[in-house]
Amino acid sequence: MASDAAALSKNPTVDEAEDNAFFPSPYSLSQYTAPKTNFAGVRHQGEYTGGKWKVLVIAADERYLLLDNGKFFSTGNHPVETLLPLHHLIEAGFEVDVATISGNPAKLELWAMPHEDEAVPATYEALKPKLKQPKKLTEVVANELGADSDYLAVFIPGGHAAVIGLPESEAVRDTLDWALAHDKFIITLCHGPAALLAAALGREESPFQGYSVCVFPDALDEGANVDIGYLPGQLRWLAADRLTKQGLTVLNDDMTGKTHQDGKLLTGDSPLASNDLGLLAADALLEAAQKSA
Repeated sequence: MASDAAALSKNPTVDEAEDNAFFPSPYSLSQYTAPKTNFAGVRHQGEYTGGKWKVLVIAADERYLLLDNGKFFSTGNHPVETLLPLHHLIEAGFEVDVATISGNPAKLELWAMPHEDEAVPATYEALKPKLKQPKKLTEVVANELGADSDYLAVFIPGGHAAVIGLPESEAVRDTLDWALAHDKFIITLCHGPAALLAAALGREESPFQGYSVCVFPDALDEGANVDIGYLPGQLRWLAADRLTKQGLTVLNDDMTGKTHQDGKLLTGDSPLASNDLGLLAADALLEAAQKSA
């Protein structure tokens, strides 16, 4: 099996839909994707029956990430990082809404879809209408966030697309402000924590200063991800580096599936953390929902 993988190309695969754009190389996909996840069942099947609380997903709506060399990485929301945590929350009984900055469809890295998995493809089918016709985040901020909002949590998936637009979005900042002000959960993983950078827009310091998080390791984006052709070049900036400069403590420098809860901020380091983050989030949201009943 190892020899089969070694024979695969490390050259990024051309995406013919855009000039100078590339998907991950065949070799990198053999290392970073699998037909199944480590999903082994949910912990709280149908336990939340209150019917009020929902989860707001802020999904990325841009596919092409411009790199330092002028090439595009053809990316999106990572399907495992998006759908496996949500599977746990949906199965626990929470409704999910999807929003994007533009109101345009959420983009997915379908090359990472685990097609033989029990949970992820089924959740994709269930959420597909909302992913393709999401709410516009500014309208959610204006009309659905407040002291009496039905949202118990904000979930920001991973995938490199999370670094496109979300860290510079005032609507993301306003959503994070609402979550902090009203003691709501913020759940994110891999490159998703880059969206937390938006909280510092127009401010001298981030309200997340002093928080501890897990995030995708910069060392992989600078090194192995380029070496094996997952990325067709260097990123123009690195998520963990910028979060650290805003005063957050990054707990990991590798990719092991680590998760962490700091108050109501729940984070994970990579796709490997998707299942455990979903379990952690379902535990936390269910406990909070039961206390509010």
